[in-house]
Amino acid sequence: MIGMQYKINLPADYNMNVIRERVKNNGYKTDGFHSLKFKFYMITEKNINGNLQNSYAPLYLWKNHSGMNKFLFEGFYDNILESFGWQHVNTGIPLFYDFSDEIANSKYVFELVQYIKPSRSLISIKDRIIAETAGFNNHLGIFALYNPDSWKFSIFLFTNNVDRLYLEKGTYYEILHVSDDGKKLDIESSK
Repeated sequence: MIGMQYKINLPADYNMNVIRERVKNNGYKTDGFHSLKFKFYMITEKNINGNLQNSYAPLYLWKNHSGMNKFLFEGFYDNILESFGWQHVNTGIPLFYDFSDEIANSKYVFELVQYIKPSRSLISIKDRIIAETAGFNNHLGIFALYNPDSWKFSIFLFTNNVDRLYLEKGTYYEILHVSDDGKKLDIESSK
């Protein structure tokens, strides 16, 4: 699997209903997209849930590279380029994931970003990262993506509630739509 996200920072006075309408009218177009496990259409709004800015930040989890390549290089991503200009696309490799069908019903995603510090061994890194999520209760799904180029990792927790205790530790995104592969999950985990 491959994770992918672009974060489009928008002006402070940007009418976020424009993004809501965009997703309402077009979100279904990625339902069942080739090799897509999930696409979460996410936004942040300035001064809501501790966010400092408006943004549109779709998060993808691809089953493999072929769907990602199709999306980026066969015209689908051109809609983003035409509307918002050139964007940096962050990619990550899933370190672990744990989710069920309920993940598609999530209202929010909490993202915690950290770095893997230089060490003599990486053997216990996965266990350490999983341990950092122990305090996050009532989530409907979780996954962690890492990029060994920057040694940065992001933990994404899917929930229906905003926990005020974590507002300063990371970013809460509102989920506007979820596209998936249409397959029933039951429970899927790599922990």
